[in-house]
Amino acid sequence: MKIQELAERMGLSVHAIRFYEKEGLLDNRHVQREKNNYRSYTGEAIERLRMIKKFQGLGCSLAELKEVFQDQDTNTKTHQQIIEWMEQKKDEIERQKAEYDQILETLDWMIEYRKALMHNPEKAAAMLEAIKAVYPH
Repeated sequence: MKIQELAERMGLSVHAIRFYEKEGLLDNRHVQREKNNYRSYTGEAIERLRMIKKFQGLGCSLAELKEVFQDQDTNTKTHQQIIEWMEQKKDEIERQKAEYDQILETLDWMIEYRKALMHNPEKAAAMLEAIKAVYPH
């Protein structure tokens, strides 16, 4: 299939697909040149792009994607090494989640405080005193 069809099918831009090819994430199993020099994409390209999107959804960087696919393509890592990498990725995501949870908690407090300022200034003052007791500086 041609690049435009692949892009539409995968919900990606043509530019993104060319970028993945340029970065080595798509190789001659996924892309072939026709006599007129047009790119023709195989069914394997669809599977590779689905995997790229899944790994990006996990927050993988381009370098991590390259490493994952190189290891997959060459079968150089053991199952244990892959499990360890996945556990590290999971820990990283859990740390990020904790940071986001803290940010959300702060925003919830700020919203409640602003609403109290509008409707119940005494409550707002008490909230401010309580937060100063927890965070004195």
